[in-house]
Amino acid sequence: MVRVAIVGAGAVGARAARQLLATAAVDEVVVRDTHRAVAEAVVRSLGPGAVAADSAERVAPDADAVLLATPYGHHLDLARDALIREMPVVSVSDDVDDVRALLRLDSRARTCGVPLVVGAGFMPGLTGVLARHGARSFDTLLEIHVAKMGTGGPACARQRHRALGDAGEDWRDGAWVRRPGGSGRELCWFPSPIDAHDCYTGALPDTLLLQSSFAEVERITSRMAATRRDRLTMHVPMLRSPHPEGRAGAVRVELRGVRRGVSTTMVLGAVHPPAVAAGTVAALAITWLLAGRIHEPGAAALAAMVEPTPFLAELGARGLATEVFEGLDAAG
Repeated sequence: MVRVAIVGAGAVGARAARQLLATAAVDEVVVRDTHRAVAEAVVRSLGPGAVAADSAERVAPDADAVLLATPYGHHLDLARDALIREMPVVSVSDDVDDVRALLRLDSRARTCGVPLVVGAGFMPGLTGVLARHGARSFDTLLEIHVAKMGTGGPACARQRHRALGDAGEDWRDGAWVRRPGGSGRELCWFPSPIDAHDCYTGALPDTLLLQSSFAEVERITSRMAATRRDRLTMHVPMLRSPHPEGRAGAVRVELRGVRRGVSTTMVLGAVHPPAVAAGTVAALAITWLLAGRIHEPGAAALAAMVEPTPFLAELGARGLATEVFEGLDAAG
């Protein structure tokens, strides 16, 4: 029996569990949440094949793979527990501290002989795979700029609010440049029907993950869409409760470089409810782990661990389609 442990029964974890149970690769998902009643409610909605974890166990001890879908701040200890048991791990965290700590587990994951996939959601996650896919059409890739609009469930909304109020970092010419949260306004065009939104710097882990996968690129930035009210309230607690499930959202990846002597820009993107998209990406990453298609031990971004074209094709088959726009800037 193939068993997957899912830690975190929020919008993303529940979506991923449903997708996994719909595949022939998984026989059972063991769902755990800090709120036992939440885990039990998700298990009831999933039906046969889903069970609630023993609250005394942080990670199911006999799982074939582990998906970490808890809110920020918990993934490091959970990943350590799984690695000790030589269980491969997929994390969907979009918290900078979480991501940095998980990447530092690289040597431990190598010693344990299992992969630790970091940032396997909508953004980060899909954005990195899109960047890897698009990069293959450039002779020289010089810049990567990613942006997102929208949130998943309540935990994602709280994390976005927190990230907007904290400083972010851009990668420029081999050095990190720290920028205040809510600064760096840029009008970003997402695929229709999302279209144009003002986007700003925040404490986003995407630049860190992309730089670890694209060491040769000169400039990498990440932004998030925000309204004037978001920026006015970013340093105070959220004034109202987050919505229970995210509405429509989008990501965009802008690549700039040189192709056959010509300066070229490529923009890739996707429109999807963020929790559904993150759950789909995470579930596919788990499926690839179980199939041995992610087999190199160590901790790395999703983009560094999967073959982008077939991964995107399988996401498309699951309803998460991507779009591409290309343009030429100037003669080289």
